[in-house]
Amino acid sequence: MKIHEFGSRDLPHVMLIHGGGNAWWNFLRQARALSERYHVILPTLDGHGEEYKIPYRSTEESADKLLKYLDDCCNGRLFALCGVSLGGQIVMELLARRPDLAEKAVIDGSLCYPNPGLADFCILTVRLFGRLMFSEKACRFQLKLMDLWLPEKMRYPAEIQAYYLQDMPRLPRETLYTMYRTYMAYYLKEGVRESHAEVLYCYGEKEMKCVKKSARLFQSLHLSCRIYEAKGYGHGYLSVYLPGEWLQIVVPFLKSQS
Repeated sequence: MKIHEFGSRDLPHVMLIHGGGNAWWNFLRQARALSERYHVILPTLDGHGEEYKIPYRSTEESADKLLKYLDDCCNGRLFALCGVSLGGQIVMELLARRPDLAEKAVIDGSLCYPNPGLADFCILTVRLFGRLMFSEKACRFQLKLMDLWLPEKMRYPAEIQAYYLQDMPRLPRETLYTMYRTYMAYYLKEGVRESHAEVLYCYGEKEMKCVKKSARLFQSLHLSCRIYEAKGYGHGYLSVYLPGEWLQIVVPFLKSQS
């Protein structure tokens, strides 16, 4: 697991954890915007990005490695912890492990109860169409489609496109198989009840029902959790495609007094 850092280590620590299949650059634009006020930490999970040769194991192992980094480099504490999709599930695991780990947490479009049928469907899709989905030609075509069909505010800038073309074609399919199996076998831990963090749980209006159900399940255990539904948006839109809107929602949340 590789760590990218922005801003002075003397500032409050904020960690942003990317989703499955992406890498640290998922949150690059947000990190730069936050770095004047915070020390922003962007991990690249095993099996992803420049860490593609290291096998991805599970949400729990990812949490183990991040806690070691935080103990070694941040005195075991964060001001805020944020994640999208797989990254948001890791946020939930971290909050369940240590009640006082963070003051604030943002979860975006993440699952927290088992859904094995969806895992089987995703794995089958990658087995059948993985070469077409993740080859360099396919990734270039996907970016062209984004430029054609997405509103300008949702398109990747040239820098993110370059990272996308570098990392997506080398993403091991084994990473995706393991990620789908473990991500969709995850269950929310009771330890979340004890977390002191103020939590904002976001999801898109067009998300699958299982994501919305996950938000309600989390809120049932963590009573101070606030749910935000992004009208008209799908999975991970705020974190991945709309960093400006993400900042408009998250920055006031970080500044607010609980």
